[in-house]
Amino acid sequence: MSTTQVDIVTPDGKVYEGEVNMVSARAVSGELGILPRHMPLVAPLKIGVVRLKHETNTEHVAVAGGFIEVTPDHVTILAEAAELKEHIDLDRALRAKERAEKHLREMDKDHKHYERVRLDLERAVNRIDIAED
Repeated sequence: MSTTQVDIVTPDGKVYEGEVNMVSARAVSGELGILPRHMPLVAPLKIGVVRLKHETNTEHVAVAGGFIEVTPDHVTILAEAAELKEHIDLDRALRAKERAEKHLREMDKDHKHYERVRLDLERAVNRIDIAED
C-alpha cells in the first residue's frame, strides 16, 4: 500500500514526522481525507483531531487550528498547537475545561475576551475527547 510523508509543525517545533497511508483532518470547509498522490491543496483547519492511518493502526493528534498543505507526495500541517494522543495530560485538559466553563458562565457574550475563552473551551474538549477515545 502506498504512503505519503506527513509533517505536523507548531511554533514550538515538529510534533510528528512519518509515512502514513491516509490523513484525515477537519478543515473549515469540512472533513478532508488525504491519500497518497492527492491533488495539491491548502486549507485552514478547525480545532479537531488529525487521524494518521497506517496499515495496522491509527494515530490521533489534537490540533488547535492552523493550515494543511497537500502535495502529491507530502502533507504538511502548520498548527497553532498540536499534541499526540499519548502526550495529552487528561487532568490538565479537564482543569482547562472547568476553568473555561466557569469564565464563560461569568462573562457576557459581548465581553472582549469571550471568543478567546470559548476557543480555550473548544481546545480543552478536543484534547479530552482524543485522550479518552
